Amino acid sequence: MQVDVIVIGGGHAGIEAAWAAANALASDGGGIVALVTMDPSRLGTMSCNPAIGGLAKGQIVREIDALGGVMGRIADATGIMFKMLNTSRGAAVRGPRCQNDKEAYRLEAQRLVASHSGIVVVAGTVDELLVERVSGRATIRGVRLPAGSGIATPTDGVLPVGADTPSSEPIELGADAVVLTTGTFMRAIMHVGDDRTQGGRVGEGSAVGIAATLRDLGFELGRLKTGTPPRLSKASLDWNGLPTQAGDAAPVPFSDLTDPATFPAMPQVECRITDTTTAIHELVRANLHRAPMFSGAIDAEAGPRYCPSLEDKVVRFADRESHHVFLEPETIDGDSIYCNGISTSLPADVQAGIVRGMRGCERAVILKSGYAVEYDMVRPHQIDATGETKIVEGLYLAGQINGTSGYEEAAGQGLVAGLSAARRVRGRDGVRLGRDQAYIGVMMDDLVTRIPREPYRMFTSRAEHRLRLRHDNADERLTPLGRELGVVDDHRWSCWQDREASLAEIHAACARIRVEGRTLAEIARRPETTATELARHLPVELAAALPLVDRALNDLRYASFVRRADTEIRRQRAAEHAEIPADLDPRSIEGLRTEAIEVLSRFRPRTLGQAGRLAGVNPADVTLIQVAMRRHAEARRIADGP
Repeated sequence: MQVDVIVIGGGHAGIEAAWAAANALASDGGGIVALVTMDPSRLGTMSCNPAIGGLAKGQIVREIDALGGVMGRIADATGIMFKMLNTSRGAAVRGPRCQNDKEAYRLEAQRLVASHSGIVVVAGTVDELLVERVSGRATIRGVRLPAGSGIATPTDGVLPVGADTPSSEPIELGADAVVLTTGTFMRAIMHVGDDRTQGGRVGEGSAVGIAATLRDLGFELGRLKTGTPPRLSKASLDWNGLPTQAGDAAPVPFSDLTDPATFPAMPQVECRITDTTTAIHELVRANLHRAPMFSGAIDAEAGPRYCPSLEDKVVRFADRESHHVFLEPETIDGDSIYCNGISTSLPADVQAGIVRGMRGCERAVILKSGYAVEYDMVRPHQIDATGETKIVEGLYLAGQINGTSGYEEAAGQGLVAGLSAARRVRGRDGVRLGRDQAYIGVMMDDLVTRIPREPYRMFTSRAEHRLRLRHDNADERLTPLGRELGVVDDHRWSCWQDREASLAEIHAACARIRVEGRTLAEIARRPETTATELARHLPVELAAALPLVDRALNDLRYASFVRRADTEIRRQRAAEHAEIPADLDPRSIEGLRTEAIEVLSRFRPRTLGQAGRLAGVNPADVTLIQVAMRRHAEARRIADGP
């Protein structure tokens, strides 16, 4: 069977990769994307925290939406508590977040995938990548699936367990581009105390063969670890006796396509807050030797430093007497509560002592123990910022296989990789987003210029142009690009044009209307001015769109800073995006230091900007590279003749 693009993995990266690839192909004559996943009924599962967004992560979700992706739409349809984080800070570092009904999220993800005529879901596990070697260059040609694999056709818009037409023989599925999004499943092992189970998620298997295939192809692999907390029965908790954490009274959706009249779509809930205690910390310390996440029993380099296990917290912050634990419902109708803040790999008996030592949880029933997962990843200096690998042409990597952590980071990579894969099969260049364009661009650039020793997580502090990269202007930054790339359809484009027209009217009104001798634009620049106050002075038809008024307020407040930033960006852009010729050998550059030669040979940066951010490459080295690039271009011009 031959298709255009194959996506391996049904998590957040795989869904966005398949969706972006299918949309890009549809806008360019049509094509088929095969989405291969172990169990179609688990496609879109929220493995850990049932939440989307957060600081910097919320910006990524908005960017995915602006580029025609689906994460924001799924989050809006299944969100049960929406909250804007960091509201005491400037608009540039605020982040939208929502708690989701994880079962509704999974079903909505499956419904959307099943609704796309360009996506075919294949139930199976990839045993082998089919690679062709011509003149020393390796190029992907497809994948091999074991017997029992087959097409999973939707029923009522939801994908079934297994496949309708399982094959009795191994299947060769051909394509000129493959996107690999294995998540935490590549040679994965789960740990609860001394208990070890193969698998990347409870009740699911481990992708073993693909790791060996990648190693045989010459990829350098690493091993990381992550963890998840226990889930509790809500009925067993003193829920009403605990402090409340409520969502926003006027929640803000992620997607520009969400209808404000029907948002939020699901009933809204409250979370609860409790805390660990000194007695709990002592219990943890007494059992550190039984915690594989901490003791060294796991064969992995590092865990997520910014989302540490309880064991790590107790040791690293030994002076702290307690840590907050957020009790978050996993579904509207179910009984399961996610304990955000006590990720652990300790044995089940110790976890019971920890949980029942927290206020309001004295009689808690643990529905599922917390556990750690160790898994293989591919060191991301072996990919380009498009997600394409440097070793095998046409093979793309996205998500936790690149050493990242988080649904949002995975989805952003999936979109870039899927879109670039579709463009490749149509003979077009892949997509590289700049650090000044998107948080997704910052992330992709970070991945290809650094070797993660811990799972990579996005923060606003990673983005040097964060004043430009607000959550509320993602559409302005990226929707026109998405339209150009073929992933923004007519409906989204029409909505964007209407918003831009309304925003322009608000800006014009702010420049024109004066209050007590000052224009509204001048008043907007005062730190104490709110969108509600600004709206009082606008015409009724403009004031009604309060989110757009708030966005105009932010535009005006940041205008002078953005102008200065844009001047610097224009100055840097020529050098930043100058492509280093693929056949320019660092060893041929006269005067280049040995350390720089080694680093450049290993990372093989595509642009001068990426080269300059590599550890071991200094400004003098960059100058020598620029000189070598000019000489290379001149030599090629002479060779090509007049």
